[in-house]
Amino acid sequence: MALRRSFVSLLAVSTLAFGLAALPVMTAQPTPAAAQSAAPPSFEDLAERLLPAVVNISTTSKVVQTAPQLPQFPPGSPFENFFKDFYEQYRDRLPQQMPDKVSSLGSGFIIDAQKGYVVTNNHVIKDADEIRVILHDDTSLDATLVGVDEKTDLAVLQVKTEGRQLTAVTWGDSDKAKVGSWVLAIGNPFGLGGTVTAGIVSARQRDINAGPYDDFIQTDASINRGNSGGPMFNMDGNVVGVNTAIFSPTGGSVGIGFSVPSNLARNVVEQLVKYGQTRRGWLGVRIQDVTPEIAEGFGLKGKARGALVSSLTEGSPAGKAGIREGDIILTFDGQDIDAMRKLPRIVAETEVGKKVPVTIWREGAETTLTVELGQMETTEKAADEKTQTGTPAPAAIPAAKEIPEIGLTVAPISDTLRQLHGIPETATGVVVTQVAKDSGAAERGVAAGDVIVEIDQQDSASPENVAQKVAEAKKAGRTSVLMFVARKEDRRFIALRLK
Repeated sequence: MALRRSFVSLLAVSTLAFGLAALPVMTAQPTPAAAQSAAPPSFEDLAERLLPAVVNISTTSKVVQTAPQLPQFPPGSPFENFFKDFYEQYRDRLPQQMPDKVSSLGSGFIIDAQKGYVVTNNHVIKDADEIRVILHDDTSLDATLVGVDEKTDLAVLQVKTEGRQLTAVTWGDSDKAKVGSWVLAIGNPFGLGGTVTAGIVSARQRDINAGPYDDFIQTDASINRGNSGGPMFNMDGNVVGVNTAIFSPTGGSVGIGFSVPSNLARNVVEQLVKYGQTRRGWLGVRIQDVTPEIAEGFGLKGKARGALVSSLTEGSPAGKAGIREGDIILTFDGQDIDAMRKLPRIVAETEVGKKVPVTIWREGAETTLTVELGQMETTEKAADEKTQTGTPAPAAIPAAKEIPEIGLTVAPISDTLRQLHGIPETATGVVVTQVAKDSGAAERGVAAGDVIVEIDQQDSASPENVAQKVAEAKKAGRTSVLMFVARKEDRRFIALRLK
């Protein structure tokens, strides 16, 4: 898109140069000094200075292909014996494995000229057997892998300088890269070599579902395949992003590229260089969005905000500090949590072992607790999958109760329902046995087998109890009820609209 804009701009200049004198002359309006200096008349000086620090990444991976197998034919087919005899006769002469090499290209940039550290994307070097870094002058150097972080798709390489004078770039402050700011992207699109494109910051804080810490800078600078891992510079020549992904229905640039912000990347890279892995802060909670309906259910005044704790990991720092299911985290270490997805990134970037204040909303009031953060990589463990052994004797499913106001039919938990839906032995509440089509519950993803643990922050003792709570909420003029729903190990709060 940057190339296209440049072409249109040149075309406009040419048209004016060839005349159109009849057009009225427009008087230029004065602009602020900052706006006048926002974009240079040319990027050539900046590009000349930065190009030597941007490298091409070449990787080679071995792909093992299995030897040809005997074709399958119907029993008794005349071809069956023919191919079987042929295969048995020549099997020893056929290669059992046929290794092949696959090459790929990407981009990177040097951040330490003395030690030879290079930053790129993890997906550029993933599963590579050989990695080579190609400098701007076409010098090719062997690279070793220092560390990777799959969650942010970043990797650090190291090359031996061998007395060679490398050129490094410095990190910039990505928070100062505002929407509309000029940026320069340099990389290796389609293996062509050092290529410079220019554009602006199109948007901030983009979540493209690439990982748990999505906070991408969107740009319209032309980014294509092979640009991955390359830097995005501000007009001071500092790195404000690592070009990582594009949105494209065609496979080429359509002016929608995404870069990992430098303030996130720098922290990850420093940890990879120092430890060979990341050392992220760990809180030990599962969280979900606070919707307006959920905010109403918890009595949270004002704009819906924060991160709702749906469950805690056993022995987690959050649990030790007194955080409970149903708490809404409003601030963490002095930073407002205006959206749920902001919390994981802030926690991850906080120093392991640090004691931080956490403000929560509980029972209609704010409370501040102190949490000492653990380390995600060594402390957090995946929940063990629980398997049920033995087959319980068949039993009749208890009578279910339909609650049309929320579009659900529920029943008490029984051995039969536990076996049918894989409900844990420790689960309490009532089981959803049927969800009405086109209901708010269906829209929220409630399904048969889900267990309603609480309704309006009180235990769901029985189907009748749930129906009573729904009736009370409707009589009070409320538009929704708040339910705490469990699906095996997953637990979340859901606000269901009342009919």
